[in-house]
Amino acid sequence: MPNDFNQQIIEEFRARGGVVGGPFEGARLLLLTTTGARSGAGHTTPLAYLPDGDDRVLVIASAAGAPRHPAWYHNLLANPRVTVEAGVFTYEAQATALVGSERDAAFARAVESDGGWAEYQAKTERVIPVVALQEIPAGPPNIAASSPGEAIKLIHDGFRRELALIRREIGTSGPRVGVQLRINCLAMCQGLHNHHTGEDTMMFPVLARRHPEAAPVLERLGREHQKIAVLVDELQRVVAADDSEPRVLLAEVERLTRELEDHLTYEEEQLLPLLG
Repeated sequence: MPNDFNQQIIEEFRARGGVVGGPFEGARLLLLTTTGARSGAGHTTPLAYLPDGDDRVLVIASAAGAPRHPAWYHNLLANPRVTVEAGVFTYEAQATALVGSERDAAFARAVESDGGWAEYQAKTERVIPVVALQEIPAGPPNIAASSPGEAIKLIHDGFRRELALIRREIGTSGPRVGVQLRINCLAMCQGLHNHHTGEDTMMFPVLARRHPEAAPVLERLGREHQKIAVLVDELQRVVAADDSEPRVLLAEVERLTRELEDHLTYEEEQLLPLLG
């Protein structure tokens, strides 16, 4: 059973679409459910995570620098199939403990983005494990929403939070853009591309058939998708440059944020009444 502190976070996370306050406020947070190595029962733990691209995220078994690995780590070693709740989406994943240079490089990226990880490692003699959670494809996404309209709003709010977090990370970065920050930006860009592709190929055609009167709105949203795609491409170009500077990256992120916020607001005003 989770302790009282964790249980409060879990309940708040689920009630607010992945948003929590307290020490995790503003952090990238997921809920990891593992199968007990001995009991066979499900155990859910809130964990900070790092984007890693290719439908993969990383979690770190720091236990705040405790001398022993946390229980969830032992559980996934015995049963590597886990469930991940990432705000709006819930999915099955395969957990793999990274080893050798791959583990070291991933942990270095974590330290680069947050020095607290190094403090945890300094407190313990064990090598703190880094675990990759690779999503297992399973058809349409499982979204924690009671209606299509609520699902779209939750997804939009997720992009808003991620862009705000990236802007904050850029503001606290050094003279050069760090590796993890680059990955965070690229993961956000890929997620936005996937979302707009899904709308263009699935949601908008369905709405066009059901609500012919919405054709001008859908056409405008399609044009805005194309404009945003250009901004995403430019952001990716800046991120990929070896000599990328934080101020240049911030300018591109802010430009994308302004355009995207206008687009999301208009879409919510026009489509949520149709989606219910």
